Amino acid sequence: MDKYYLGIDASKGYADFVLISENLRIIEKAFRLNDTFDGHNKLFEIISHYIDYEIYAGIESTGGFENNWYHMLKKVRRNINIKVARINPYAVHHSAKANMRRVTTDKISAMNIAEYMIAHKGTLLFEDHDSFKSLRSQWKYVALLNKQRTQIINQLHSLLYASHPQLLKHCRDVINQWILKLLIQYPTAKQLSRARISTVAKIPYLSERRAASLVNDAKRTVASSTDNISAQLIKNISSKLLDIESEISEQFKLIRSNCDLPEVELLTTFVGIGEKAALGLIMEIGAIERFSSAKKMASFFGLHPVFKISGDGIGGVRMSKHGRKEPRKILFLVSLTAITSNEYIRTIYLSSLEKGMSKMAAIGKIMHKIMRIIYGMLRTQTAYDPAIDQFNRNKEIKVKQKINNWEDYRYQVADNDAPISNRQYKKRKRQKESQLVNQ
Repeated sequence: MDKYYLGIDASKGYADFVLISENLRIIEKAFRLNDTFDGHNKLFEIISHYIDYEIYAGIESTGGFENNWYHMLKKVRRNINIKVARINPYAVHHSAKANMRRVTTDKISAMNIAEYMIAHKGTLLFEDHDSFKSLRSQWKYVALLNKQRTQIINQLHSLLYASHPQLLKHCRDVINQWILKLLIQYPTAKQLSRARISTVAKIPYLSERRAASLVNDAKRTVASSTDNISAQLIKNISSKLLDIESEISEQFKLIRSNCDLPEVELLTTFVGIGEKAALGLIMEIGAIERFSSAKKMASFFGLHPVFKISGDGIGGVRMSKHGRKEPRKILFLVSLTAITSNEYIRTIYLSSLEKGMSKMAAIGKIMHKIMRIIYGMLRTQTAYDPAIDQFNRNKEIKVKQKINNWEDYRYQVADNDAPISNRQYKKRKRQKESQLVNQ
């Protein structure tokens, strides 16, 4: 059965399509359809003409604009022999550059996608079922709420400096609910100074002793804002913060109930990964079977190092950061926690600093290390054990020591009489001296 390739470039409200054969012959010239009921029906009508062919459809990931088309094509599989895959735009972009294409339009982008599928069909994942897609949307909503909470807390701190400066010592690390409820009732120091201690003590988690201290501090305050506008603003902000805290708590309960997997409990055995971080990582990783090795998973999330060592140039090494940034955010926070609370991870971190690594580079190394440990835990369904990773590290060191520095010259001995640069000459000399020492 002949194979046709449908390239789809999705935009907001519409998409461009092109259908080509395996030998790059255009079957359906580029056309555009709206992301509406009629547009979807028209696409079904067009591809129905090729029911005797095997169709591979590729749609570029564009932040969600592709979802309606993607799911529509999955639904019509009952009637048409079609497979659909999401395509990484980064890969398509570089494939188009390799083809020396300098002009980019929606029609050309659709063609680039179709040609990319033909060239790399062995690497594409068709019929990918993402069971965590909705949960990740929920996770993004919680992240947005956390961002709003931080912004509102910063504004509240600014207002308290003028209206309730004596309360700021209770808000250094976190704003507890009793502070917010206190501010709703007594938004300015002037109002709090006139309150009865017994009334203030009725606020949950506020003892009579602390209530007396707060009232006495309010009587000696240096607050400069006592007007009704500031009072109303503080009251509204405090109420808003309570609502956000409640919403975040409810959303996490929903995420936890919908992601009640044994893998979540397994990841929390690692010292430095809490329940929330474990949930976020599981939603991003999905099925561990998707990745054939730890390197593949690290590369998928952009945690692998990229470097350039060519000729006599001095190569630089850095984290790739190509891939989803959410798992990198989670792993960054996990790494900071692990450096202080996980003795094994802390040892690796301090060792990296002693070798001359900067702090951020060392943290990046820890992120990559933790990702590899997580891969091993999920792959073998084994709780965290630093001895396992230490054993693997020692084994890897022994393998590296056996590798010949001159492996690239397995067909010819490296000849220093060749017309090489001074830098290359010194490099070969150091390698030869090192080889003699190891022997």
